[in-house]
Amino acid sequence: MLKSAITTLGIAAVALGSAGVAEARTQIRIVGSSTVYPFTTAVAESFKRSYPQFPAPIVESTGTGAGVKLFCAGVGQQHPDFVNASRRLKASEAKTCAENGVTGIVEIQIGLDGLVIAQSRSGQFAGLTELDVYKALAANPFGGGKNKAQTWKDVNSKLPAIKIAVIGPPPTSGTRDSFNDLYMVKGCETNAGMVALKKSDEAKYNVACKKIREDGAFIEGGENDNLIVQKIAANPNMLGVFGFSFLEENGDKVKDVPINGVTATYETISSFKYPASRPLFIYAKLQHMRAVKGMKEFLAEYTKESVWGPGGMLSKRGLVAEPTAVRAKYAAVAKDLTPLDIKTLK
Repeated sequence: MLKSAITTLGIAAVALGSAGVAEARTQIRIVGSSTVYPFTTAVAESFKRSYPQFPAPIVESTGTGAGVKLFCAGVGQQHPDFVNASRRLKASEAKTCAENGVTGIVEIQIGLDGLVIAQSRSGQFAGLTELDVYKALAANPFGGGKNKAQTWKDVNSKLPAIKIAVIGPPPTSGTRDSFNDLYMVKGCETNAGMVALKKSDEAKYNVACKKIREDGAFIEGGENDNLIVQKIAANPNMLGVFGFSFLEENGDKVKDVPINGVTATYETISSFKYPASRPLFIYAKLQHMRAVKGMKEFLAEYTKESVWGPGGMLSKRGLVAEPTAVRAKYAAVAKDLTPLDIKTLK
């Protein structure tokens, strides 16, 4: 019953105060990243056990981009209180927030994740590099015209002669942003000319380095990472892109493709030896704190050592704990409700 309460949509009508802030919200509402969704759902359940006086939060998996749009759309009952994000808030998004009256945001870096490229248990890939991934999936590799590679062997003679087929996140997903930064850009910038192009013509650079081909080699899997797991588990020639927790949860069906010879594990991600390690975030709306009961307590629950620390509840679900100093920093932010300095965003 508790889980259904957390994921059930619909909020009772809420009166608005003179400042337009929700006065009597019956439930905390959280939107955003499909990667962070299972962690926040678990925290929502433990929050309800720790604070039975508050209703169970509503948690929706909308994707980071769509979730941030909802979060930044305004203040009041129709707007969410928190957003999960699989990458950091962008300066342009913070600007949109401010334009819509969202002027106080608390940022909590909840832990680390590895953005894995996975295959079925019977997959034939011994390993890939960021350059391999870029040359396989870039629409116009190094700005030199349409990508004509059909098989992985066309990309790298050491790879199998298997048709290129990668299923991954859509453009609205924070995971897609992370994929661009952690794989596509790294592969692209092995070319010194692309590094120079970034300085001289960033628009051309973005097309060359970040635009993914649209001829079927890359398949958008939506915001459902479990669907991507199912697809690649059933097809040994297809690769999939998703967060480390889904690899951990489905180790009987899929395995990762080592990147630069490094396998995705809790240890390699926490040490950043795994090339595609990334931080995960939640953001809270300060202007809702007084009116929406339980928001501060929810942050307190998230930042408990027994929840987000090494060996804690979330690590058992695949979240890699941040170093001690980083956890201490964000635990203090959660306690003091220190607003994010938007000047630090890019």
